[in-house]
Amino acid sequence: MNIILAILALNLIVIMHELGHYLVAKSAGIKVLEFSLFFGPKLYSKKRGETFFSLRLFPVGAYVLLEGEEEASESERSFSKKPLGVRMAVVAGGPVMNFLIALLFLCIVFTAVGYNSMLIGTVPPGSPAAEAGLKAGDRILSYDGRRAYQPSDVYSFMTINNGEPSIVRIQRGAEKKQLLFTPEIIPAERYILGFGAQEPYGEKSTVVDYIVPDSPAAEGGLLPGDQIIGLNGETVTSKNEISAYLQQTGGQPVTVTVLRGSHEETLRITPHLEKGTTYYDTGMTFQTMRGGIGKILHQSIIYIYSAIRSVAYSFVWLLTGKVSLTQLAGPVRIVSMMSQAVRISPTVSLVVLNLLNISALISIAIGATNLLPLPVLDGGKLLIYLVEALRGKPLSPEKEASISMVGFALLMALAVFVLFNDIFQLIWG
Repeated sequence: MNIILAILALNLIVIMHELGHYLVAKSAGIKVLEFSLFFGPKLYSKKRGETFFSLRLFPVGAYVLLEGEEEASESERSFSKKPLGVRMAVVAGGPVMNFLIALLFLCIVFTAVGYNSMLIGTVPPGSPAAEAGLKAGDRILSYDGRRAYQPSDVYSFMTINNGEPSIVRIQRGAEKKQLLFTPEIIPAERYILGFGAQEPYGEKSTVVDYIVPDSPAAEGGLLPGDQIIGLNGETVTSKNEISAYLQQTGGQPVTVTVLRGSHEETLRITPHLEKGTTYYDTGMTFQTMRGGIGKILHQSIIYIYSAIRSVAYSFVWLLTGKVSLTQLAGPVRIVSMMSQAVRISPTVSLVVLNLLNISALISIAIGATNLLPLPVLDGGKLLIYLVEALRGKPLSPEKEASISMVGFALLMALAVFVLFNDIFQLIWG
């Protein structure tokens, strides 16, 4: 059921994208030959007016076929005969529809649960944020010289900098300050005992809150409430020190000294190697805010702008090698993420809100990605029309179709790579 809901939500986003093209084309008087749900062999088709509405075999995506879009047509209602501004509006209609759908979804979510602000909420003692001098109530303005509009911006810039020390610009009351911030690097391969601490940083970070089932900690006899005070006879006072020591010993069995109640206990535990992805921890949280419809609309627009900018940054980082192709997520992983968002929601209302939230982000990503200046994408077509405006005459539909075919072949090759990469990541991590 979770996967079905996720697939339906993803298809809805793509269908709304094509609906944007369709509505603008119809309003401009362009003849729409076909509006198809999904791809592959035709299962059903019915003509309404001058347009065939079709249902095809493979339940992914949708497309709109306009007269004169891919071949020459002398009809005054053909796409190729329309003025440049009209053709650009039709092409841009899809991404714009994605952004409008995302705006609607975000307004619903932000009205129900509030929105993230750039105001810092909590700063645990001993955390990277505390060591940098950040305080609750500070507003983060930029990270490493890049403006931060959403908390996700901070973590993106942190990741692309590989956790290197960076300048964070903040506003504290009426004062603006610059601080040097160094996040904690959590390596992709890390040795763990398998317990959760009462606090992530500070004195209680060595106090066991819970034990992970079937973990080394469970097998070694560690109990909730134990306070870890030593490893192989060396004193530890924070979870960071525990993690660093386990990395240093490389998975060798360690003697763990704990304070249990009023007396000490000695346990023998062999750490487990956990494999994941490198990430960076700050220790701080951001405040969730609420507001009226005007504030919610404003914050939704800021969120959309931030997400569009992230797509542009990611494209540049991909070209410069800062981001690997293996980090791209395709339909399989997107459906998996949406399905997980549904699965972890305890109530129907939270299922709806989580699905709307992630659908908004994916809708923005699809719209923004389609605006990239690549053949076959909407942005590639807009680039062709920009060239047309500069040279004063259009390319022939046949030449446009040839460029699209080359772009389509490259896009299909990328799609196959992303599909297999999705499957690999889901199975082997």
